[in-house]
Amino acid sequence: MIDGRQRKNIEIGLFVEIVQKQNQRSGALNQGKVSKILTKLVNHPYGIKVQLESGLVGRVQNIIE
Repeated sequence: MIDGRQRKNIEIGLFVEIVQKQNQRSGALNQGKVSKILTKLVNHPYGIKVQLESGLVGRVQNIIE
């Protein structure tokens, strides 16, 4: 599985599952295509923060091939 905590693995247009801030406890995931990469760091322990084409913002949990 590709690691969603590494910025180099995330690209615009990639189909991913994210967890939004308010859903971190429940772990509820949303799916969509990446429109913006918001995290500037090379890696982040909770996942790279992205914005999906739908406008949702969250941290990448899974990258869907």
